[in-house]
Amino acid sequence: MRMAQERIDLSNQFLIAMPGMADEAFSGSVVYMCEHNEQGALGLVINKPIALTLGNLFEKVELSLPHEELAALSVFFGGPVQTERGFVLHEPLDAKAGQFNATLVVPGGLSMTTSRDVLEALANGAGPKRVLVTLGYCGWAAGQLEEEIGRNGWLTVEASPGIIFDTPVEQRYEGALRLLGVDPRMLSQQAGHC
Repeated sequence: MRMAQERIDLSNQFLIAMPGMADEAFSGSVVYMCEHNEQGALGLVINKPIALTLGNLFEKVELSLPHEELAALSVFFGGPVQTERGFVLHEPLDAKAGQFNATLVVPGGLSMTTSRDVLEALANGAGPKRVLVTLGYCGWAAGQLEEEIGRNGWLTVEASPGIIFDTPVEQRYEGALRLLGVDPRMLSQQAGHC
């Protein structure tokens, strides 16, 4: 007799790739989970910058950024799905500011916007104050992520906006592990089974 698997919701969690992660796209990754339900899961890698700045990206979409600091920010590899499409992870807007055309508000967490109006707001100086922009996203079919976690592919922990927006890129993996109280040097590539 097969027991029904309890459904978990990993929205607003970090997925932290275990050292033995064989998939090169995810090796060493920290993924912010935007959505996880019975249909599947969607997340954005937050620690793999690509050779593109926000300034470069905005030039490609024929917008300009008013602040050099914002223009110098890296764009990230968000995952292997739809790598030509942009995703903007940002702090939730206050009620007075309204929302953008295509925004997913993560319960208890951040917001993720895919519509051009968020870029226009950033160009006009009216956008979210803290952003992480990715090209592509991570997607899992129903049950796929749970299976990967069961095979010791990922650790999970409640997400911290400070790791996304305030921690240097090269320290985000270790920072996410520290949220669990884990020293990265103590992780093994081997899983134990009874």
